[in-house]
Amino acid sequence: MTAQRVVMVVDMQNGVFATPRLARERCVAQINRLVRAADKVIFIQHDEAGGLEAGSEGFALLPELEQPAGALYVTKTACDAFYHTSLAQVLDEHDIQQFVICGCATDYCLDTTIKNGASRGYGIVIAEDAHTTADRPAAQAATLIAHYNEVWRTLTVSWQSFTGETHRNNSARLAAELSC
Repeated sequence: MTAQRVVMVVDMQNGVFATPRLARERCVAQINRLVRAADKVIFIQHDEAGGLEAGSEGFALLPELEQPAGALYVTKTACDAFYHTSLAQVLDEHDIQQFVICGCATDYCLDTTIKNGASRGYGIVIAEDAHTTADRPAAQAATLIAHYNEVWRTLTVSWQSFTGETHRNNSARLAAELSC
């Protein structure tokens, strides 16, 4: 049996993008490419007061984001998509041990979820051109994205693609692998 081709999309919500994010259109296009190639898609959505309340317009996923039938949805209240959520249970119920991750924000929710997921033993492939963030007081968004891509490449876990070949992970290559 071949492994499921799973894509996890983090916090691509209207309220999150109320703050300008680097290359929104490019990021969404790359995520949609991955979503179309996946067997299963998991959308992670942040729920908190101040515009991201569940059921609100801010909580809703970006309208240009493709949401396939059968997609799974997990709501979180912290940067870590595993913290006090059903994510581990959802992954277990669907026998998911590895996934491609993408979304927003690079330096917050993606980073925290990637590191926690890796420490839990999940095989995580980062789509290096399918995540984004905002400019911060200490660094511009492009610098943060480059920095975190490098940090994630050097984590002490196996960063191999679904075909087993270690490489830089851009969405075009990952989508091609997912389509295999």
